[in-house]
Amino acid sequence: MEILCLDLEGVLVPEIWIAFAEQTGISALKATTRDIPDYDQLMQQRLRILDEHQLGLSEIQSVINQLHPLEGAKSFLDWARSEFQVIILSDTFYEFAMPLMQKLAMPTLLCHRLITDESGRIVNYKLRQKDPKRASVIALQSLNYRIVAAGDSYNDTTMLSQADSGILFRAPENVIQEFPQFPAVFAYDDLKQKLLEFKDNL
Repeated sequence: MEILCLDLEGVLVPEIWIAFAEQTGISALKATTRDIPDYDQLMQQRLRILDEHQLGLSEIQSVINQLHPLEGAKSFLDWARSEFQVIILSDTFYEFAMPLMQKLAMPTLLCHRLITDESGRIVNYKLRQKDPKRASVIALQSLNYRIVAAGDSYNDTTMLSQADSGILFRAPENVIQEFPQFPAVFAYDDLKQKLLEFKDNL
Protein backbone atom coordinates (compact mmCIF):
# COMPACT_ATOMS: atom_id res chain seq x y z
CA MET A 1 0.00 0.00 0.00
CA GLU A 2 1.18 3.51 -0.82
CA ILE A 3 0.77 6.55 1.41
CA LEU A 4 0.60 10.09 0.09
CA CYS A 5 1.99 12.70 2.47
CA LEU A 6 0.87 16.25 1.66
CA ASP A 7 1.82 19.62 3.00
CA LEU A 8 -1.21 21.75 3.92
CA GLU A 9 -0.69 25.49 3.45
CA GLY A 10 -0.02 26.47 -0.13
CA VAL A 11 -0.97 22.98 -1.30
CA LEU A 12 -4.56 22.55 -0.10
CA VAL A 13 -5.40 25.75 1.78
CA PRO A 14 -4.18 29.36 1.71
CA GLU A 15 -1.15 30.41 3.72
CA ILE A 16 -2.71 31.31 7.07
CA TRP A 17 -0.08 33.81 8.16
CA ILE A 18 -0.24 35.61 4.80
CA ALA A 19 -4.03 35.86 5.07
CA PHE A 20 -3.69 37.25 8.60
CA ALA A 21 -1.01 39.71 7.46
CA GLU A 22 -3.27 40.95 4.67
CA GLN A 23 -6.21 41.33 7.06
CA THR A 24 -4.19 43.24 9.65
CA GLY A 25 -1.92 45.15 7.29
CA ILE A 26 1.20 43.84 9.06
CA SER A 27 3.39 42.98 6.09
CA ALA A 28 6.15 41.42 8.23
CA LEU A 29 3.77 38.54 9.03
CA LYS A 30 3.77 37.50 5.36
CA ALA A 31 7.07 35.66 5.84
CA THR A 32 6.65 31.87 5.62
CA THR A 33 8.86 28.79 5.33
CA ARG A 34 9.13 29.68 1.64
CA ASP A 35 11.23 32.65 2.78
CA ILE A 36 12.89 31.62 6.07
CA PRO A 37 14.12 28.00 6.22
CA ASP A 38 14.74 28.06 10.01
CA TYR A 39 11.31 27.33 11.49
CA ASP A 40 12.13 28.46 15.02
CA GLN A 41 13.55 31.74 13.74
CA LEU A 42 10.36 32.27 11.74
CA MET A 43 8.06 31.47 14.67
CA GLN A 44 9.96 33.65 17.13
CA GLN A 45 9.67 36.51 14.65
CA ARG A 46 5.92 35.92 14.35
CA LEU A 47 5.38 35.78 18.12
CA ARG A 48 7.37 38.97 18.62
CA ILE A 49 5.26 40.80 16.03
CA LEU A 50 2.02 39.53 17.58
CA ASP A 51 3.17 40.83 20.97
CA GLU A 52 4.10 44.21 19.52
CA HIS A 53 0.61 44.59 18.06
CA GLN A 54 -1.20 42.96 21.01
CA LEU A 55 -2.76 40.28 18.83
CA GLY A 56 -3.66 36.83 20.10
CA LEU A 57 -5.15 33.51 19.08
CA SER A 58 -8.74 34.73 18.81
CA GLU A 59 -7.82 37.40 16.25
CA ILE A 60 -6.02 34.83 14.09
CA GLN A 61 -8.86 32.31 14.39
CA SER A 62 -11.41 34.91 13.27
CA VAL A 63 -9.46 35.31 10.02
CA ILE A 64 -9.06 31.55 9.59
CA ASN A 65 -12.81 31.06 9.91
CA GLN A 66 -13.22 33.15 6.75
CA LEU A 67 -10.76 31.05 4.71
CA HIS A 68 -11.61 28.21 2.34
CA PRO A 69 -9.59 25.45 0.65
CA LEU A 70 -7.81 26.45 -2.53
CA GLU A 71 -9.86 26.11 -5.72
CA GLY A 72 -9.84 22.46 -6.75
CA ALA A 73 -8.24 21.26 -3.51
CA LYS A 74 -11.26 19.39 -2.17
CA SER A 75 -11.87 17.47 -5.40
CA PHE A 76 -8.14 16.70 -5.67
CA LEU A 77 -8.07 15.41 -2.11
CA ASP A 78 -11.17 13.28 -2.70
CA TRP A 79 -9.43 11.76 -5.74
CA ALA A 80 -6.18 11.23 -3.82
CA ARG A 81 -7.99 9.40 -1.02
CA SER A 82 -9.42 7.01 -3.59
CA GLU A 83 -5.91 6.14 -4.85
CA PHE A 84 -3.76 6.38 -1.70
CA GLN A 85 -3.89 6.46 2.04
CA VAL A 86 -3.45 10.21 2.66
CA ILE A 87 -1.79 11.94 5.61
CA ILE A 88 -1.31 15.70 5.85
CA LEU A 89 2.01 16.64 7.46
CA SER A 90 2.06 20.30 8.36
CA ASP A 91 3.98 22.82 10.44
CA THR A 92 0.77 24.61 11.26
CA PHE A 93 -1.08 24.19 14.55
CA TYR A 94 -4.24 22.30 15.47
CA GLU A 95 -5.61 25.56 16.90
CA PHE A 96 -5.36 27.06 13.40
CA ALA A 97 -6.13 24.15 11.12
CA MET A 98 -9.27 22.48 12.40
CA PRO A 99 -11.85 24.79 10.73
CA LEU A 100 -10.12 24.17 7.40
CA MET A 101 -9.94 20.43 8.04
CA GLN A 102 -13.71 20.38 8.41
CA LYS A 103 -14.01 21.96 4.96
CA LEU A 104 -11.77 19.19 3.56
CA ALA A 105 -13.86 16.36 5.14
CA MET A 106 -11.44 15.84 8.05
CA PRO A 107 -8.37 14.18 6.53
CA THR A 108 -5.72 12.89 8.92
CA LEU A 109 -3.53 15.79 10.05
CA LEU A 110 -0.26 15.66 11.98
CA CYS A 111 0.93 19.09 13.12
CA HIS A 112 1.88 21.11 16.22
CA ARG A 113 0.33 22.84 19.24
CA LEU A 114 0.28 26.45 20.37
CA ILE A 115 0.80 27.50 23.97
CA THR A 116 -1.41 30.37 25.11
CA ASP A 117 -1.91 32.19 28.39
CA GLU A 118 -5.24 32.91 30.07
CA SER A 119 -5.75 36.03 27.95
CA GLY A 120 -5.31 34.14 24.65
CA ARG A 121 -1.86 35.56 24.00
CA ILE A 122 0.33 33.07 22.14
CA VAL A 123 3.38 32.66 24.35
CA ASN A 124 5.10 29.74 22.63
CA TYR A 125 4.59 26.68 20.47
CA LYS A 126 5.25 22.97 20.91
CA LEU A 127 6.65 20.91 18.05
CA ARG A 128 5.63 17.28 17.81
CA GLN A 129 9.32 16.44 17.38
CA LYS A 130 12.41 17.64 15.56
CA ASP A 131 12.08 17.59 11.75
CA PRO A 132 8.59 16.08 12.13
CA LYS A 133 7.72 15.67 8.45
CA ARG A 134 10.82 13.60 7.70
CA ALA A 135 10.42 11.67 10.96
CA SER A 136 6.83 10.82 10.03
CA VAL A 137 7.90 9.47 6.64
CA ILE A 138 10.63 7.36 8.28
CA ALA A 139 8.08 5.95 10.72
CA LEU A 140 5.68 5.03 7.92
CA GLN A 141 8.47 3.44 5.90
CA SER A 142 9.38 1.35 8.93
CA LEU A 143 5.90 -0.17 8.58
CA ASN A 144 6.77 -1.14 4.98
CA TYR A 145 4.70 1.56 3.30
CA ARG A 146 5.89 3.24 0.13
CA ILE A 147 5.67 7.01 0.44
CA VAL A 148 5.12 9.74 -2.11
CA ALA A 149 5.17 13.30 -0.78
CA ALA A 150 4.28 16.73 -2.12
CA GLY A 151 4.98 20.17 -0.69
CA ASP A 152 5.95 23.70 -1.59
CA SER A 153 8.43 25.06 0.94
CA TYR A 154 11.87 24.68 2.48
CA ASN A 155 10.39 22.84 5.44
CA ASP A 156 9.01 20.19 3.06
CA THR A 157 12.32 19.30 1.42
CA THR A 158 13.52 16.78 4.03
CA MET A 159 10.13 15.03 3.74
CA LEU A 160 10.47 14.95 -0.05
CA SER A 161 14.05 13.65 0.20
CA GLN A 162 13.09 10.87 2.60
CA ALA A 163 10.03 9.78 0.62
CA ASP A 164 10.30 7.17 -2.12
CA SER A 165 9.22 9.96 -4.47
CA GLY A 166 9.02 13.69 -3.82
CA ILE A 167 7.19 16.40 -5.78
CA LEU A 168 7.24 20.18 -5.47
CA PHE A 169 3.76 21.62 -5.88
CA ARG A 170 3.31 25.34 -6.55
CA ALA A 171 6.71 26.03 -5.03
CA PRO A 172 8.35 29.44 -5.43
CA GLU A 173 11.22 29.78 -7.88
CA ASN A 174 13.87 29.97 -5.16
CA VAL A 175 12.87 26.55 -3.79
CA ILE A 176 12.65 25.02 -7.27
CA GLN A 177 16.12 26.31 -8.13
CA GLU A 178 17.68 25.01 -4.90
CA PHE A 179 16.08 21.57 -5.17
CA PRO A 180 16.17 20.63 -8.88
CA GLN A 181 16.06 16.91 -8.01
CA PHE A 182 12.30 17.18 -7.38
CA PRO A 183 9.87 17.55 -10.29
CA ALA A 184 7.89 20.78 -9.98
CA VAL A 185 4.23 21.05 -10.97
CA PHE A 186 1.68 23.82 -10.53
CA ALA A 187 -1.76 22.36 -11.28
CA TYR A 188 -3.71 19.61 -9.51
CA ASP A 189 -4.12 17.69 -12.78
CA ASP A 190 -0.34 17.65 -13.23
CA LEU A 191 0.12 16.55 -9.63
CA LYS A 192 -2.33 13.70 -10.23
CA GLN A 193 -0.30 12.61 -13.24
CA LYS A 194 2.93 12.55 -11.23
CA LEU A 195 1.26 10.56 -8.47
CA LEU A 196 -0.07 7.99 -10.94
CA GLU A 197 3.42 7.68 -12.46
CA PHE A 198 4.72 6.91 -8.99
CA LYS A 199 2.17 4.12 -8.57
CA ASP A 200 2.95 2.73 -12.02
CA ASN A 201 6.67 2.58 -11.24
CA LEU A 202 6.31 0.51 -8.09
